[in-house]
Parts: sequence; structure tokens; C-alpha cells
Amino acid sequence: MDNKIKEVITNEINNNEVCLFMKGTPDAPQCGFSMAISNILKLMEIKFKGINVLEDQNIRQGIKEFSDWPTIPQLYVKKEFIGGCDIVKEMYENGELAKKFEEKSINFKTSSK
Repeated sequence: MDNKIKEVITNEINNNEVCLFMKGTPDAPQCGFSMAISNILKLMEIKFKGINVLEDQNIRQGIKEFSDWPTIPQLYVKKEFIGGCDIVKEMYENGELAKKFEEKSINFKTSSK
């Protein structure tokens, strides 16, 4: 990955408290995994920035190298890499995701389970 792409990725992560590298956009996800994380964040009423990796092949490949994680989507919260779809889904279901947002002082809606 060249320095320009690394800088673009770093800026997105640094400038957005909750950042989702995904296929498509939050309003029009282009894969089921991206839709799943996007929907979880919307259910929790988390304000997040979606970065559509399909718009730039360099970012699509670069984020995988940046995080040393082979798949997309990838969720970052206050500069911390959280994980991909399976991890985020599991964290949501067992309450760890809510705890992570609390730790990071991110406002969210608690579920009424």
C-alpha cells in the first residue's frame, strides 16, 4: 500500500469516531455483511461514517493491509479496529458492543431486550 492510500485511510479513522469500511453505502449496502453491521449501528442509533471501498480499489485493498484483516466490512471505533461482521454481530448479541461504545463515550440507544 502506498503512503497516499495509507494517509487517506488513517485520516478517515482519525476524523470519524465510528468508521465502517464497507461495500456500498449505509443507505445502500452492496453485500449482506456490510448491511448487517450497518443495520446494527443504525439500530443502536450510532452516528457513523461509511466508506465505500467499491469506489476505490486501492482503498479496498489498502484497508485489508492496514488492519491485517482479510475481509470487508471493517469497523473502527475511536481509532480502534473492532472487527468484521461475525465479530461485530457476536459483540452486539452478547452486549460487548454496547460496553465498547460506553468505554469510548459514544452515544447509542440501548435495546429493550
